[in-house]
Amino acid sequence: MRQIPRRRLVSQLTRSTVAVVMAGGRGQRLMQLTDQRAKPATPFGGKYRIIDFSLSNCVNSGIRQIFILTQYKAHSLIQHVQRGWGYLHGELGEFIDIVPAQQQLGEIWYRGTADAVYQNLDIIHQHRPETVLVLAGDHVYKMDYGPLLAFHKESGADITIGGVQVPISQAHEFGVMTLGEEHRVVAFDEKPKEPKPMPGREGVALASMGIYVVNPDFLREALERDAATPDSQHDFGRNIVPEAVANRRVFAYPFEDVETKAQRYWRDVGTVDAYYNANMELIHVSPELNLYDEAWPIWTYQQQVPGAKFILDEDHRRGLAINSMIAGGCIVSGAVVRESMLFFSVFVDEGTEVRRSVVLPEVEIGRSCYIANAIIDEGCSIPHGTVIGRDREADRQHFHVTGQGVVLVTRRMLSGLRRSS
Repeated sequence: MRQIPRRRLVSQLTRSTVAVVMAGGRGQRLMQLTDQRAKPATPFGGKYRIIDFSLSNCVNSGIRQIFILTQYKAHSLIQHVQRGWGYLHGELGEFIDIVPAQQQLGEIWYRGTADAVYQNLDIIHQHRPETVLVLAGDHVYKMDYGPLLAFHKESGADITIGGVQVPISQAHEFGVMTLGEEHRVVAFDEKPKEPKPMPGREGVALASMGIYVVNPDFLREALERDAATPDSQHDFGRNIVPEAVANRRVFAYPFEDVETKAQRYWRDVGTVDAYYNANMELIHVSPELNLYDEAWPIWTYQQQVPGAKFILDEDHRRGLAINSMIAGGCIVSGAVVRESMLFFSVFVDEGTEVRRSVVLPEVEIGRSCYIANAIIDEGCSIPHGTVIGRDREADRQHFHVTGQGVVLVTRRMLSGLRRSS
């Protein structure tokens, strides 16, 4: 029997794969950033939202049948997807469908990641996929899923898990895998208190990326069994994967460069500090995440705004930005922006200095302000003369200050500041 060339095999697999993007989580560790939005809807990188990375990976990989499962405060996420991701061709069987929690099995919402997929099994199986790709919609990375699907097919796995190396100090936040021969998973511990390092690498553990390739028949069998288990948490990492490791063929696909075996870029922006650091990395001269890669574009909905503008050219009233990313619609009027990221439609008034800060869309910063080491949430209006990031104790009285010293500012916090003033 003639063997199918690998490139053709990958193309066939991506066309016959249904992707399920889990986008229902709040992301509590992001604190007040997710008070009004789901974590996947959080702005990132100057013009994107976090979910754009998973969706772009699907589309760029050739996967054009995508379900997005939503639950927590999904309005801004749904609005974003409807506006920016409606260009697939339904007549060719392509779609990105938003599936809100609908209590399909009675008076219950999604009880966990496994239950979310279980409640939508009939919708998924209507498309008769050869494989089902389950993704977390709240990570930032670029990945071609084609080789992952080919690895799953060739290994004869029931489940294949995307694996990424993380420092052992952070591994307790993930599912940690132990591998045997040929990348077969022999143990899986979800968020262990004492993570096991990789053999020969004491400071590193192999963590789950929240990416699962699953055979459809096994998926139905495993989820139906889990749904009938009263004491289950109905979670892939806590229930489905550990049981499969014990009884079925589970493999790990290392997220690394094929030639050099070097770890590739992947960020779980699940805390305020991690979110801040990942955004700040992008203003470096040569950031590890290349947003300028024309071969692998990150798609998104773009506001129709004019170009960024820098006005006034006098001493102490000169509009300029240094080592920064400035999105469209911004106006820097006689102010200085240094090592910062300004999302679209931000206005910075004269005499103000912004340093090492992430300023989300449609923020207004008044005159004679000093903003440093801060995240300013969407829609904030910073009063004239406000100082943030100079006195940590003063910041703590009104804002959220992280262990790293990053100051998170939201509209609700500013309302409290005005009342106290």
